[in-house]
Amino acid sequence: MAWSIAQVARMSGVTSRTLRHYDGIGLLTPAYVGDNGYRYYEQEQLLRLQQILVLREVGVGLAEIAEAIDSEPSTVAALRRHHARLLAERQRLGVLADTVARTIAELEGEGGDTVSPKINRPENLFAGMDSAQYEDEARERWPEQYEQSRQAVQEFTPEEAEAWQRDLTAQMVRMAELKVAGAAPDDPVVLDEVDWNYRAVSRFWQPDACAFTKLGEMYVNDPRFRENYEKITAGLAEFQRDAMAAYARARLS
Repeated sequence: MAWSIAQVARMSGVTSRTLRHYDGIGLLTPAYVGDNGYRYYEQEQLLRLQQILVLREVGVGLAEIAEAIDSEPSTVAALRRHHARLLAERQRLGVLADTVARTIAELEGEGGDTVSPKINRPENLFAGMDSAQYEDEARERWPEQYEQSRQAVQEFTPEEAEAWQRDLTAQMVRMAELKVAGAAPDDPVVLDEVDWNYRAVSRFWQPDACAFTKLGEMYVNDPRFRENYEKITAGLAEFQRDAMAAYARARLS
């Protein structure tokens, strides 16, 4: 049995445009192309598409997906490996869920003080999070900045990397406290806090006013980054974005 590209798009949730892109890069070739010019897919292609989507879900880039699939001796062997990877991801997400639950408990604890919430151990905010899932995308979208950042990270000792994570988390919490206290994004105190963020980013690559503003916009527009900020306090992603834009206008223009 064969399914048209429109049918495969409906059943998989992948757009026809994406399926044509997968064909164009040799990742998913249809079983055949009909006289009407439409692509048709059979069971073998549907199984391969499932593997592609599973690997995308766990953060594998398109460039590595074909090699990962084709390196297995059979479809079943590939699926067994993907299953093991998903089980590991489920465990990681369990840790992440516990992290969020602990943060909620801390923010709502101690008498339910939600006016000026405090985090007892900021370094615990990001337990279970895996920044490696962003690497392929960053490499594709910003190759020059990615290479600069990669080289800078390689120079970190484990102790420096741990300290960096603690400092970054603490800075996000300080921004949350300023927001909850009612500070405006262009308040000098807020801009001084953003200055720490700018200097931290500049350890990896040097953004100009436009790039730093767009970085702040990404914290809101990309649901993955937005979620990290919103875990600390509601509206923090927008506050961070507006503060970074104000900083760019005031100190980078």
